[in-house]
Amino acid sequence: MNRRKFIVFILAILTTACTDFNSSKKQSKINLTISVASSVQDVMKDIRVLYRKENPNVYVDYNFGSSGSLQQQIEQGAPTDIFLSAAPKQMDALQRKELLLTETRQDLLKNRVVLIVLKDTNNNATFESLNNAEFKKVVLGDPGSVPAGQYGKEVLSFLELYKKIDSKLVFGKNTRQILFYVETGNADAGLVYKTDVRISDKVKIVDTAPENCHSPIIYPISVIKQSKHPEEAKKFIEFLFSEKVKYIFKNYGFSLVKD
Repeated sequence: MNRRKFIVFILAILTTACTDFNSSKKQSKINLTISVASSVQDVMKDIRVLYRKENPNVYVDYNFGSSGSLQQQIEQGAPTDIFLSAAPKQMDALQRKELLLTETRQDLLKNRVVLIVLKDTNNNATFESLNNAEFKKVVLGDPGSVPAGQYGKEVLSFLELYKKIDSKLVFGKNTRQILFYVETGNADAGLVYKTDVRISDKVKIVDTAPENCHSPIIYPISVIKQSKHPEEAKKFIEFLFSEKVKYIFKNYGFSLVKD
């Protein structure tokens, strides 16, 4: 091989190597921002670990909060690839404003409303007993922005308790805050999702609301139209419906809509 051909050969190798390196570097920068209802944050953290093992070039950043506040952030243009809401209401609002990739919207999870108190207290407490004098403060999510509060209000209204205990009600910004109020004794009882209780060793479930006394508790998920990585976002949602991930959801107490 003469000197000229050798130089061309070396340049070709370097060009290919640089192209491969830049391509790999570009892939490693894929970053998905996912807005997630706070009641799902623990299970989603576990799922991220599994996803990253299988997709090392895709980074997943979660933005946790109440579904209402997350909805507002998306409406105001906050960078978001995927929205996982704790209720259809917030997702419906975004769909009406044409902010979703509508064909990607699916119902993912189901949950239940429960009544919680501190452990070793009020062993026989029920929703109906919230009207008793021993319960001075009852906490639930803000019905206007927190889906858990919306469902909780429906339960209390169905049982004809909401107006009766109106003066006792304290509203939390999310289910974590509701747990905190009960754990610290700032409320005598609280209404949360069944799955929330798993993360606390200070509270217990004393009553579970019948499913016919509130709207179905559905967690919808969708890719946001402004996503910079719609294909990767679609793949992430597909991953959530895989058998291995279904097992994780069930381990946290969630039911799967498609089961």
